[in-house]
Amino acid sequence: MTLYDIPLHTLTGEPTTLDTYRGQAVLLVNVASRCGLTPQYAGLERLQKTYGDRGFTVLGVPCNQFAGQEPGSAEEIQTFCSTTYGVSFPLLAKVDVNGDGRHPLYAELTQLADADGEAGDVQWNFEKFLISPAGEPVARIRPRTEPEAPELVTAIEALLPA
Repeated sequence: MTLYDIPLHTLTGEPTTLDTYRGQAVLLVNVASRCGLTPQYAGLERLQKTYGDRGFTVLGVPCNQFAGQEPGSAEEIQTFCSTTYGVSFPLLAKVDVNGDGRHPLYAELTQLADADGEAGDVQWNFEKFLISPAGEPVARIRPRTEPEAPELVTAIEALLPA
């Protein structure tokens, strides 16, 4: 099984997979609306605007596992993201990223080590996984790293297919 085969759902509940993004670089981020890191939505949206027409997408994955910071319904999450940060990138349905109920996508992604060689559980909201156009996870960026940090922008640009 590849990442492309794992069943997912959009925020509105429609079935989907990462195969939708085959051939694109994807920055997959577990997001939350009531977190100290929530302002990262602005940087994620700027990345989407900058690179979206060059074979890149940000993909937000709401998660309520960290201090209950994403308690809203799908509609509330969508409204918050669009009205507060003008989010245009796709959002998936809320999932668990850690623990016994960890979504199969995160079961795969959390095997990837970060720059310090650490794999395992997602540390907090806004942990980022960069996925190549071939569907391979290639970088794990911890939550406090801003979306427009030079090392992340360089990694994204290196993966752009166009």
